[in-house]
Amino acid sequence: MNPKQFLLWGGVILVVLGLAGLFFLGPDAQSSLLGEFFWLDNTENLAHLLFGVVALAAYYFVKEPLQIKWLTMAVGVVAIIVALLGFINAGGVVPNTAVTNLENPADNILHLVVGIWAIGVNFVGKE
Repeated sequence: MNPKQFLLWGGVILVVLGLAGLFFLGPDAQSSLLGEFFWLDNTENLAHLLFGVVALAAYYFVKEPLQIKWLTMAVGVVAIIVALLGFINAGGVVPNTAVTNLENPADNILHLVVGIWAIGVNFVGKE
């Protein structure tokens, strides 16, 4: 997988996740089909939708390979930072980032995996 394919697949996944969050996975653990294990508040759902749309727009409209690589690298760095803040916040050490709820361990693991995936495609992805 190359960085451009990451934007396509990542964008689709984020849009689906954002929509699923709005209808099936949130806004609290009591209303999530997966309960305490995985739920997303509405701020996260909207962020996932927004980032998914931006990723898909970049896939279709950004033609410069170097810009695609920088964008996927930025996605990776932001996702890892959000994951680390979530893991730190799980112990109640810092307040939630913006108005999102980052104590959910499954959500933090998901952010970490996405961050590693985004950075990884820049080094091992084939054009």
